[in-house]
Amino acid sequence: MTEIPGTQQSAATAQRLHDAMKRLRARLRAESGQHATGLTLTQLGVLASVVREGPVTAARLAALEHVSAQSIAQSLAVLKAAGLIHSEQDPRDGRKKLMSPDPTATALVDKLLTGRATFLARAIDQVVAPHERADMEKAVELLERLAAVGPYDGVDPYDGVI
Repeated sequence: MTEIPGTQQSAATAQRLHDAMKRLRARLRAESGQHATGLTLTQLGVLASVVREGPVTAARLAALEHVSAQSIAQSLAVLKAAGLIHSEQDPRDGRKKLMSPDPTATALVDKLLTGRATFLARAIDQVVAPHERADMEKAVELLERLAAVGPYDGVDPYDGVI
């Protein structure tokens, strides 16, 4: 099979991007104080969704977090036990429960998000020179576009290219 021009470079770039994002995520968790919460990444993600979307059903949370109903149930049990969320009957459908954040949950999520934003702003100010700010904006735009790409649909974009 003939190598497609640019494929090796794209693969190398993809690996570098993955590695950089992994290191940045770990740094953001450390800088925000996330480790001190005692909650897992998944639990914090669910908590942030409850804060953002609440009152919300477990089914909606599972869809938002792209996880199974069983995984959401486990995270919700931990968050309830910690007093960070509470549930109540859905007034429109008594078979469902709505999850709402405790005020302490909202404060916690705000604190974590502020910690992340503060670190990133400080890092940008320290590392990105004024003449590189346009490049930074372009990089953010490209990352947003990458994040918006739909799931791979099985079509090879290089099919037939020699």
